[in-house]
Order: sequence, then structure tokens, then C-alpha cells
Amino acid sequence: MSVMRFTGVNSRDAMRQVREALGDEALILANRRVDDGVEILAMAESAAPGGSDDPQRHAQTNASAPPAAGQGASSAFEAMSARLLEEMQDMRALLSREQAPAALGGLREQLQHLLLEAGFRQELAGEVVSALPEELVGQDMDARAMSWLHRQLVNRLEGLDDEDAFLDRAGIVALIGPTGIGKTTTTAKLAARYVMRHGTRPVALVTTDSFRIGAHEQLRIYSRLLDVPMYALNADQPVSDLLERMRGKSWVIIDTVGMSQRDHRVIEQVAHLRGGDAPVRLVLLLNAASQPETLEEVVIRYRQAAQAAGAELSDCIITKQDEAGRLAPVLDIVMRHGLRLLFVSHGQRVPEDMSVADVPALVDRALEARVAMAQSTPRQGAVEAPARSPNLLGQGRRLSSTLLALRQRLTGFQQLEAVWDLLGLPAVVQQRRLESLLSSYPASEQALGMLWSERRRVKGERWSMPDIAIDPEGGWLALPLLQHRQVAGQQARLEDALQRLAVSVHLLQGLPDGEAADWLEEKAITWCSQVRGSQRVEHAGERLSLSTLGELAEPLGDVACRFRGSPGRLALSSLPVAVALKAGKGVQAVLVQAWLGDVRDTESGRVLAKRYWVTPARLGRDPQSLLVAQLQGDALPQLTRRAWQRLAPSELGEVRPDVRLLMASGLATVAAHLDLAEDEAAMDLRAELLGLSGGRQRRRDVALLESLMQLFMVRDAIRHLGLGERESG
Repeated sequence: MSVMRFTGVNSRDAMRQVREALGDEALILANRRVDDGVEILAMAESAAPGGSDDPQRHAQTNASAPPAAGQGASSAFEAMSARLLEEMQDMRALLSREQAPAALGGLREQLQHLLLEAGFRQELAGEVVSALPEELVGQDMDARAMSWLHRQLVNRLEGLDDEDAFLDRAGIVALIGPTGIGKTTTTAKLAARYVMRHGTRPVALVTTDSFRIGAHEQLRIYSRLLDVPMYALNADQPVSDLLERMRGKSWVIIDTVGMSQRDHRVIEQVAHLRGGDAPVRLVLLLNAASQPETLEEVVIRYRQAAQAAGAELSDCIITKQDEAGRLAPVLDIVMRHGLRLLFVSHGQRVPEDMSVADVPALVDRALEARVAMAQSTPRQGAVEAPARSPNLLGQGRRLSSTLLALRQRLTGFQQLEAVWDLLGLPAVVQQRRLESLLSSYPASEQALGMLWSERRRVKGERWSMPDIAIDPEGGWLALPLLQHRQVAGQQARLEDALQRLAVSVHLLQGLPDGEAADWLEEKAITWCSQVRGSQRVEHAGERLSLSTLGELAEPLGDVACRFRGSPGRLALSSLPVAVALKAGKGVQAVLVQAWLGDVRDTESGRVLAKRYWVTPARLGRDPQSLLVAQLQGDALPQLTRRAWQRLAPSELGEVRPDVRLLMASGLATVAAHLDLAEDEAAMDLRAELLGLSGGRQRRRDVALLESLMQLFMVRDAIRHLGLGERESG
């Protein structure tokens, strides 16, 4: 048997073809990505030399056979060997022409190599590539991969979101750091920014540098140019000694004496800056041209000094960017230690040569020098397990960034956080705060539609699945709505949703009753009902179940979907029918459009489920998006049940059942949303979250649910440690 080529849309599809053609014992000779997907070169194991069907082996076994039979076997083997050699040479030529870096190493290895070559340390490089989304695994180093890498680094580098807010915040700012990093020049540059915004009257300069010859005079020259007063303070004097003299000054910048990070007086210096009641914001200056080891030691020692003095050191400024051969080492330090980068200084001119940190541009500059080398000469070998930064503050900032991204992405996520915050409170307090929270949620502008759950208990539980509001973009609100808080009666619920929220789309479980159907038609409101296959309808004068109408329905093609955590295709067909709806004590016949759907696995084509829907006849064939949305909501009760069981009172402490149900259903809704979303921001969030639980080892939506629970638990732990999110200014 010769070498065979198999091409599939992805690796799993190609491997399925291999198994079908050659069996489970097939030998995989090579694989590569092609325009149409993935190509695999394989052959049956029995056709390989030495295999069970090897002619040479048979010739040796049957040595007593006539000389003609042996010659025939030998001739057949030679022919097969020549054919195999030809195909192997063809394969070798094919692989030699294939220049994709994936042939020499996976994308993780390539990305890690790029980061290391740029100057980032192993700890950060390993951490970043460990969060590579599954959508990119096995892909080549292309623009999409580089865009992902850029986003990961940008997300880890916190900049100054609002320079105005920083400059408007009155108080004392002290610039600290080793000798020779440009503190005096940076003091003048920062003072100039204050003066340009607030004028000269409320600004003052202070120097504590009495060691360097001419240090006072250098800053005094700047003070004269800026027309602001300058005060001298001995290094062993507390700032409080100057407060009376600086009365009326709202913005004070201190140029401190430069000290080696190894000098034991660093702690004393920081302690003097904290003297008195005046709060002092410490800003650490980092020399971009310094060795990475030196920068690491500077951050650690100065932070320890700040902690010993009862202060916090969270902000930094990069100096001498123009003197640095590579920018990645200093950015690596800032990222791993969770510092906020305020400004970047790149020259001696005051104030021109200092700018607000442009995080994306800085990441671009750090990467661009080594991109070409990393793409052409990728490093082989497995990626080492990421060595997590020991700095808890840095990790806390990463988690805060993830939470911020979820808040910005999902309407209602902040309310979900507020529900989670009720844990540990007395039950009566939980109830009071929950009532207050839900009284104004959701707002009318937040909801476009409703995904109504079945009005019965979830199997095996004593609670009913909450209802889900749908935002104007078609996404689910993160915090669901408890059923027992809804008004009684289907039509009353629909009317209430219209009056309070202006809801214009309803996804129902089961047919609406007659009164509700009449009201929906009167208001011309869009609705879609998911029904069972046993639902009886009237078609061509006969009463039949929907499940028997497959051959009569018109096929309408298929659409992509996700079904319970896995990719699938929904094949749809449709036909007009009539249904009998309950109206008072009788029934009424209503013309509707029936929809039949087969959910199939994307790769194998196997039918995973069958679903049936009914929509108003006036909608025609438009509501396919509604069918997909309702189908993808199938996973919510199962996810909610899983979260409910994990959020046991034995683990959480005292918690009201309704609070527990909102937490569970909210986590399920967020997990399902992230599983379904296809944009790159969602891809990044998935990878970040899955990294919390060590990667995906189960259904993706279930893995995301587990990760979200860990995120909230770690969030609470960080808050208890006092490592909360920093104010934006």
C-alpha cells in the first residue's frame, strides 16, 4: 500500500478520514496546514517494511517455498519499495518547500522564542504563552497570532488612563530611585506639566538631595524657569517640617536624594517622606538602560522600603528610553510587579522629552526588533511550565483586569458581583440589600428581549431556572431574573416586560396560551416558542406531530452554532402549520410557521439533538437567529445546576437560597456567553479564564464555569489582603 494524502477542515477531521481508510494502526508520516485546512500523509502499518504484510518478511518465513515464489515475492517487494521511496522523496520535497514555522515548532514555542529574544524574561514569556487560546493552537505565526500576543502584553501593562485626573489630584508626589536615573530632570518635567495645567501659584518644588555638588542649584534653575518656589529639605528631615512654609501649595513635587537600592538608608528616606499627616504619592523611576537584574532588585528593595514605612509603591516612570537598546526588559519588570506606568522620559529637554505612557506603542517597540528573527528561526523544544510571578500584587492586577473586561463586556456583570458580595452577611441583611439591588435591575435601556425559562423545577432540584434578559446587541445580561419575582400569568408577564423594559422579543418555552398569543399579535411583538417533537399541529387537513413532518418540510440549509459547549451545525427546514391554543375554556386555531432542526457535530456529522420551534406566520423565514439563540440557551439549566452544587453553604457560609441561585445562574450565563462569542476579545478572555483552572480538560462551557468560580473566589481573597483595584487617577 502506498502513502495516502488526507485533507480535512481541521486535524480531527483529517484524522477521522485516516482512521476510516487505514484503521487505528495507521502510521502518520507528516502533517501540515494547507489553504483548505490540514493535510496528513499516512500509510497502513501493514504496508511498512517489517509490517505484518511485508513481502520480505513472508519470503523469510517461507524459505522452503520454490525458488520462483521467492523471486516473485522479492520482485513485488522491490516494486513496492521503489514506489514507497518515490512517494517518500516526494513527501520530503514537499516538506522542504514548506516554510511554515509550525513545521519546526508549535506556535507556543515560536511565541515564547520571540518574547525571549525581545528581552522578556522566562517567567512572563511562559505565563503569556500558557494562555494561548485553543483557536490558535496549531496555527502558524501570522498576523492573528501576533495581534493576540500584542493584546496579551498590552493587557499586562497598566498605563495612566487619565492624565488630567492624575494632574488634578492635589497632594505631594515624591520621585524616588537610585542615583543617576534622572530624578531631577524628571521632577522639572513633571512640574512643567502641573504648571501648564494649573499655573505657577499652587505648585512648589522640594529637593532632599544635599549630597551631590550642585544638586540644589540644578533644581533651582528649573524652578526659576518655571517661576515656582523651591524648598530644600535635609534627607533626615520629615516632610512635615515644610508643610507650614508650603501652605497654599496644592501640588508639591519632591526630588529625593539618589540612593543605591542596597543602601540601608532607603527605608529611612521613605519613612521621612511619610512624616506628618500629609499623604505622599511615591513614584519609582526606572532606568530603561539598566540591566534587568538591577531593575528587578531596585523594584524589590524600594517596595520593601515603602512597605516598612507603611506606604504603597504602585506607580513608576521609565527614564532614559532613548539610551536603551531594548525596551522589553524594563517593561517586563513593570508588568510582572504590577506597577502602573505613568510617563516615559526620553531626553533632556524640559518638558518636551516626557510623554504619557502609550502602552500599545511601547509594546510595539519592544516586539518589533525581534519579530523577523523569531519568525525565520523559531526555537525548537517544548515550552517550560510557566513560572508564576511571586508578586501577589501583580497577579491581583491581572485578575482585576479580567474582571474589568467582564464588566465592560457584559451588561449586569457588576450586579452579579454585588450579589456575590452578599456572602457572609446575615440573612436579613442579604435580603434587604438584594431587594434594593434588584428593584432597579435591569434598566429599560439594557433589555431588548427575554429568554423565558420553563415554568417548572429543574430536574433533580427544588428551584426553577431564572429568566434571562437579552441586551440590544443580542447578548445575555449577566444577572438573570428570578421566576418567583415575576408577576403571575403569561400575558401579565409579557405586558410587564413591555411596560418596565420595553421588551420587543420573547423566546418562549412551549406555546403561548390564547390570551398571550392574541396580545402578542395585537402588539406585533416578535416571539418564538421552542416546543417538543410530540407537539400536534394541523397540516394539509391532518393532525400530525411535528417530528413526523421532516419529509414534508422545506430544507433551508444549515447555520453554525454551539451546542452544549461544542461546535455544531443546525440544519433547518420549515413549513406552515396551524396550532390549537388554549383560550379561556376553549381553543382557537392559529396559523404559524413550524421549524424543524437537526443539530449535528461539525466534524463527524452525527446528529446530536433534534429541536422544534413555532413562530408567527407574519415573520416568514426571518427568525433563524432567534432559533439559534434559543437553542444555545439549552445549556443554561445544566450549567446552573452544576454551579449551584459547587456553591454549597458548607463552602460559602450562610447564604439565602435566592442569592445562591442568582450567583449560580449568573455564573452559568457568563460562562455560556463567553463560550458562544466569536470575537477576539472573547477569545482572549476565554484563554485568560481557562488558565486559572489549568486549561480545558472538559466541555469548554463547563471549564469556563469552573474558572469563573475560581475568579470570584480569588477576587475575594485579594480584597481580604487589601490588594484591591487602584483608583483610575
